[in-house]
Amino acid sequence: MSYLPFANRVSAGQALGHALQAWRGQDSPLVLALPRGGVPVAVEVAAALAADLDVLIVRKLGTPGQPELAMGAIASGGVRVMNDDIVHTLGIPASAIERVANAEMRELERRSAAYRGQRPPPVYAGRTLILVDDGIATGASIRAAIAALRLQDAARIVVAAPVAPPETVAALSREADAVVCLETPADFGSIGRFYRAFPQLTDDEVRALLARAWAPPRGGAEHT
Repeated sequence: MSYLPFANRVSAGQALGHALQAWRGQDSPLVLALPRGGVPVAVEVAAALAADLDVLIVRKLGTPGQPELAMGAIASGGVRVMNDDIVHTLGIPASAIERVANAEMRELERRSAAYRGQRPPPVYAGRTLILVDDGIATGASIRAAIAALRLQDAARIVVAAPVAPPETVAALSREADAVVCLETPADFGSIGRFYRAFPQLTDDEVRALLARAWAPPRGGAEHT
Protein backbone atom coordinates (compact mmCIF):
# COMPACT_ATOMS: atom_id res chain seq x y z
CA MET A 1 0.00 0.00 0.00
CA SER A 2 1.35 3.41 -0.97
CA TYR A 3 0.30 6.58 0.81
CA LEU A 4 1.91 8.89 -1.76
CA PRO A 5 1.14 11.57 -2.39
CA PHE A 6 -0.34 12.56 0.96
CA ALA A 7 -3.34 14.87 0.58
CA ASN A 8 -2.06 17.22 3.28
CA ARG A 9 -0.40 17.19 6.68
CA VAL A 10 -3.63 16.28 8.48
CA SER A 11 -4.18 13.11 6.44
CA ALA A 12 -0.50 12.22 6.79
CA GLY A 13 -0.81 12.62 10.57
CA GLN A 14 -3.86 10.39 10.69
CA ALA A 15 -2.05 7.64 8.78
CA LEU A 16 1.02 8.03 10.96
CA GLY A 17 -1.09 7.86 14.11
CA HIS A 18 -2.52 4.55 12.93
CA ALA A 19 0.99 3.20 12.33
CA LEU A 20 2.06 4.22 15.86
CA GLN A 21 -0.68 2.37 17.74
CA ALA A 22 1.86 0.01 19.29
CA TRP A 23 3.05 2.95 21.41
CA ARG A 24 -0.39 3.84 22.71
CA GLY A 25 -0.25 3.83 26.51
CA GLN A 26 3.45 2.87 26.58
CA ASP A 27 5.16 4.79 29.41
CA SER A 28 2.82 7.78 29.24
CA PRO A 29 3.67 8.76 25.64
CA LEU A 30 4.40 12.40 24.86
CA VAL A 31 4.14 13.53 21.24
CA LEU A 32 6.63 16.29 20.43
CA ALA A 33 6.06 18.30 17.27
CA LEU A 34 8.85 20.02 15.39
CA PRO A 35 7.37 23.36 14.30
CA ARG A 36 6.15 24.57 12.06
CA GLY A 37 5.24 21.77 9.64
CA GLY A 38 5.32 19.00 12.20
CA VAL A 39 2.57 20.54 14.32
CA PRO A 40 -0.53 19.59 12.26
CA VAL A 41 0.91 16.08 11.80
CA ALA A 42 1.62 15.72 15.52
CA VAL A 43 -1.84 16.97 16.51
CA GLU A 44 -3.36 14.02 14.65
CA VAL A 45 -0.81 11.57 16.08
CA ALA A 46 -1.49 12.71 19.64
CA ALA A 47 -5.24 12.39 19.09
CA ALA A 48 -4.86 8.87 17.67
CA LEU A 49 -2.74 7.80 20.64
CA ALA A 50 -4.73 9.73 23.28
CA ALA A 51 -1.33 11.16 24.22
CA ASP A 52 -0.07 14.50 25.49
CA LEU A 53 1.23 16.96 22.91
CA ASP A 54 3.97 19.56 23.09
CA VAL A 55 6.54 21.17 20.82
CA LEU A 56 10.31 20.88 20.67
CA ILE A 57 11.98 23.82 18.98
CA VAL A 58 14.83 22.88 16.64
CA ARG A 59 16.49 25.16 14.10
CA LYS A 60 18.47 24.08 11.06
CA LEU A 61 21.84 25.74 10.56
CA GLY A 62 21.86 26.61 6.87
CA THR A 63 25.15 26.63 5.00
CA PRO A 64 26.34 30.19 4.17
CA GLY A 65 25.25 30.91 0.61
CA GLN A 66 23.14 27.74 0.51
CA PRO A 67 20.64 28.18 3.36
CA GLU A 68 18.58 25.12 2.35
CA LEU A 69 21.63 22.86 2.82
CA ALA A 70 21.92 21.95 6.50
CA MET A 71 25.39 22.08 8.00
CA GLY A 72 23.85 21.25 11.38
CA ALA A 73 21.04 22.10 13.77
CA ILE A 74 20.42 23.41 17.27
CA ALA A 75 17.75 22.53 19.81
CA SER A 76 16.44 23.84 23.10
CA GLY A 77 18.90 23.40 25.94
CA GLY A 78 21.95 24.55 24.00
CA VAL A 79 22.32 21.33 21.99
CA ARG A 80 24.18 21.62 18.67
CA VAL A 81 24.63 18.83 16.11
CA MET A 82 26.88 19.44 13.11
CA ASN A 83 27.06 17.71 9.72
CA ASP A 84 30.84 17.35 9.74
CA ASP A 85 31.00 16.07 6.17
CA ILE A 86 29.41 19.24 4.82
CA VAL A 87 31.46 21.51 7.08
CA HIS A 88 34.73 19.89 6.03
CA THR A 89 33.88 19.50 2.34
CA LEU A 90 32.87 23.16 1.99
CA GLY A 91 35.57 24.43 4.33
CA ILE A 92 33.13 26.43 6.45
CA PRO A 93 35.05 28.45 9.07
CA ALA A 94 34.10 28.38 12.73
CA SER A 95 33.29 32.11 12.64
CA ALA A 96 30.65 31.54 9.95
CA ILE A 97 29.14 28.67 11.92
CA GLU A 98 28.89 30.88 15.01
CA ARG A 99 27.18 33.69 13.08
CA VAL A 100 24.52 31.33 11.75
CA ALA A 101 24.12 29.57 15.12
CA ASN A 102 23.65 32.84 17.01
CA ALA A 103 21.00 34.04 14.56
CA GLU A 104 19.13 30.73 14.72
CA MET A 105 19.31 30.69 18.52
CA ARG A 106 17.52 34.05 18.60
CA GLU A 107 14.84 32.61 16.33
CA LEU A 108 14.60 29.46 18.46
CA GLU A 109 14.00 31.55 21.57
CA ARG A 110 11.43 33.72 19.76
CA ARG A 111 9.48 30.69 18.56
CA SER A 112 9.55 29.05 21.96
CA ALA A 113 8.01 32.16 23.50
CA ALA A 114 5.52 32.55 20.64
CA TYR A 115 4.27 28.96 20.68
CA ARG A 116 4.47 28.01 24.34
CA GLY A 117 4.07 31.34 26.14
CA GLN A 118 4.11 30.71 29.88
CA ARG A 119 3.12 27.06 29.58
CA PRO A 120 5.34 25.00 31.91
CA PRO A 121 7.70 22.53 30.26
CA PRO A 122 6.45 18.95 29.98
CA VAL A 123 7.84 16.08 32.03
CA TYR A 124 10.19 13.96 29.88
CA ALA A 125 11.71 11.55 32.41
CA GLY A 126 10.46 7.99 32.23
CA ARG A 127 8.19 8.62 29.24
CA THR A 128 8.05 7.47 25.65
CA LEU A 129 8.85 10.56 23.57
CA ILE A 130 7.55 10.52 19.99
CA LEU A 131 9.26 13.12 17.79
CA VAL A 132 7.06 14.08 14.85
CA ASP A 133 7.78 16.08 11.70
CA ASP A 134 6.01 16.35 8.34
CA GLY A 135 9.01 14.75 6.64
CA ILE A 136 12.73 14.27 7.15
CA ALA A 137 15.40 15.05 4.58
CA THR A 138 18.95 15.02 5.99
CA GLY A 139 17.85 14.35 9.57
CA ALA A 140 19.97 17.15 11.06
CA SER A 141 17.04 18.70 12.95
CA ILE A 142 15.84 15.34 14.28
CA ARG A 143 19.37 14.42 15.38
CA ALA A 144 19.58 17.66 17.38
CA ALA A 145 16.20 16.88 18.93
CA ILE A 146 17.31 13.36 19.88
CA ALA A 147 20.51 14.72 21.43
CA ALA A 148 18.52 17.22 23.48
CA LEU A 149 16.08 14.59 24.71
CA ARG A 150 18.81 12.09 25.63
CA LEU A 151 19.65 14.50 28.46
CA GLN A 152 16.12 14.19 29.86
CA ASP A 153 16.14 10.55 31.07
CA ALA A 154 13.32 9.46 28.75
CA ALA A 155 12.24 5.81 28.73
CA ARG A 156 12.61 5.74 24.94
CA ILE A 157 12.72 8.06 21.94
CA VAL A 158 10.68 7.27 18.84
CA VAL A 159 11.08 9.22 15.59
CA ALA A 160 7.95 9.38 13.44
CA ALA A 161 7.43 10.96 10.03
CA PRO A 162 5.27 10.35 6.99
CA VAL A 163 8.20 10.34 4.56
CA ALA A 164 12.02 10.23 4.59
CA PRO A 165 14.79 8.83 2.38
CA PRO A 166 15.93 5.31 3.30
CA GLU A 167 19.48 6.35 4.20
CA THR A 168 18.15 8.94 6.67
CA VAL A 169 15.86 6.36 8.28
CA ALA A 170 18.80 3.97 8.59
CA ALA A 171 20.99 6.64 10.19
CA LEU A 172 18.30 7.75 12.65
CA SER A 173 17.63 4.13 13.62
CA ARG A 174 21.11 4.10 15.13
CA GLU A 175 20.32 7.13 17.31
CA ALA A 176 16.64 6.74 18.25
CA ASP A 177 15.11 3.71 19.94
CA ALA A 178 12.69 3.29 17.03
CA VAL A 179 11.85 4.99 13.74
CA VAL A 180 8.38 4.83 12.19
CA CYS A 181 8.19 6.14 8.63
CA LEU A 182 5.33 5.44 6.22
CA GLU A 183 7.21 6.00 2.96
CA THR A 184 10.94 5.86 2.14
CA PRO A 185 11.38 6.85 -1.52
CA ALA A 186 14.94 6.56 -2.81
CA ASP A 187 14.51 9.50 -5.20
CA PHE A 188 13.76 12.02 -2.49
CA GLY A 189 14.29 15.68 -3.37
CA SER A 190 12.11 17.98 -1.28
CA ILE A 191 9.49 16.97 1.29
CA GLY A 192 6.78 19.06 -0.36
CA ARG A 193 6.77 16.96 -3.54
CA PHE A 194 5.20 14.10 -1.59
CA TYR A 195 2.13 16.18 -0.63
CA ARG A 196 -0.67 17.44 -2.86
CA ALA A 197 -1.12 20.43 -0.51
CA PHE A 198 1.93 21.62 1.42
CA PRO A 199 1.41 25.26 2.41
CA GLN A 200 3.85 27.18 4.56
CA LEU A 201 2.40 27.64 8.05
CA THR A 202 2.43 30.93 9.93
CA ASP A 203 3.12 31.38 13.64
CA ASP A 204 -0.54 32.30 14.12
CA GLU A 205 -1.67 29.03 12.51
CA VAL A 206 0.69 27.04 14.72
CA ARG A 207 -0.53 28.85 17.84
CA ALA A 208 -4.14 28.17 16.87
CA LEU A 209 -3.49 24.45 16.37
CA LEU A 210 -1.71 24.19 19.71
CA ALA A 211 -4.38 26.20 21.52
CA ARG A 212 -7.08 23.81 20.30
CA ALA A 213 -5.01 20.76 21.23
CA TRP A 214 -4.20 22.15 24.68
CA ALA A 215 -7.71 23.35 25.47
CA PRO A 216 -9.15 21.46 28.47
CA PRO A 217 -12.02 19.10 27.67
CA ARG A 218 -15.38 20.74 28.05
CA GLY A 219 -16.41 20.29 31.64
CA GLY A 220 -13.02 18.90 32.66
CA ALA A 221 -9.53 19.94 33.71
CA GLU A 222 -6.60 20.32 31.36
CA HIS A 223 -4.65 17.09 30.83
CA THR A 224 -1.00 17.40 31.81
